[in-house]
Amino acid sequence: MAGSDWTCSLSSPDYEPSLPVSEKSNPLTRDIDRASANCIVRMLQSCDTQMFQEETGGTYQRLLSEQVVETLTEVAKKVEHILKDPRDSLIVLSGCGTSGRLAFLITSAFNRALRELDRSLVYSYIIAGADKYVGVCEGQKRVLFIGISCGLSAPFVAGQLDFCLQHPEVYTPVLVGFNPPHQARCVDERIPGCTFTFLSVVRRMQEFAKRQKAFLVNPAVGPEAVSGSSRMKGGSATKILLEVVLSAAHAAAFADGPDFCIAHEDFLRLVLPSLDDRDVVLLIYTHSGESTFVCLFFRPYRTSTSRVLTPSLLKLSCIKPGPLSLSLSLSLSQQMELSTKLVLNAVSTGAHVLKGKIYQNHMVDVQVTNSKLYCRATRLLQVCTNAPFS
Repeated sequence: MAGSDWTCSLSSPDYEPSLPVSEKSNPLTRDIDRASANCIVRMLQSCDTQMFQEETGGTYQRLLSEQVVETLTEVAKKVEHILKDPRDSLIVLSGCGTSGRLAFLITSAFNRALRELDRSLVYSYIIAGADKYVGVCEGQKRVLFIGISCGLSAPFVAGQLDFCLQHPEVYTPVLVGFNPPHQARCVDERIPGCTFTFLSVVRRMQEFAKRQKAFLVNPAVGPEAVSGSSRMKGGSATKILLEVVLSAAHAAAFADGPDFCIAHEDFLRLVLPSLDDRDVVLLIYTHSGESTFVCLFFRPYRTSTSRVLTPSLLKLSCIKPGPLSLSLSLSLSQQMELSTKLVLNAVSTGAHVLKGKIYQNHMVDVQVTNSKLYCRATRLLQVCTNAPFS
């Protein structure tokens, strides 16, 4: 079950074709409402592992896809530039609901790290509110604005990104979400009081991205265990992506080492030659088939007769971890926070399932307070009654 590829079901033309990935039902949890507590936890764990499945040449970018990593690298460089020269500059994280709470937690943690280094605080956050937006960014000459919307649907985030696109001399917008661009909220779901939709904002960002004036970070992590509950995989992936980017930027800005880079060749060229007998290199890979590549790649350095890289001085270890293949990029405290989130997600979701708040893998007994929840409730009625949308 842990290795199930959700795109096998999604590639079928009759698999909920009208829904974006973040709103589809996950085949792994179709019967979660009838499962025991032990089975519920195992189902949720299997869904979490889907975040780290590799790209297979299909429709969807994944968390570890080359294009996603390249975009993360460019965003990290933008953060690094602000950290090195923070005058009249700001890095803003914005989101609604869980995304807004994550924005608060992440900015607080990285401002705390800057305070410990006696550096200028450059991070701020916005939780939905339009009013705070003007006050946060007012007077700044350079703003890296990171809008978080797991389903590419949050109206406040769309409006803020639209404002950024109108003022490119100050703002560099970054969109973090987990649907393909064409699945952003479309013209039939126009934002009240606005002339644009989230989809139109995304298309404009794609044009800006060609000149690196905007960035889209939108890997698909698969349907949620409970349909549409983006506080789960969407929230976890948001935390991973942003903490990897900001941690890398901090390391590049404040460490006496090479500029931030990811490729194996960069590590061999820039980092490995500086190691001595006090250092340990951990080669981390995710599939058993990669062990051969790892050994071949590093074999010349294990048998080198140079002063630094002799076998007696340089200790090389290969570790095959669980699905968190990005764990090396996160600090211990960040890994502990992520693990805590995954555990608490399982506890709270499992409790709701056992209490009868889930039908199949759909949320029921939900207060319909916005258009997204209205559409979700309407779809659930269609599923249960086979009635047409009209």
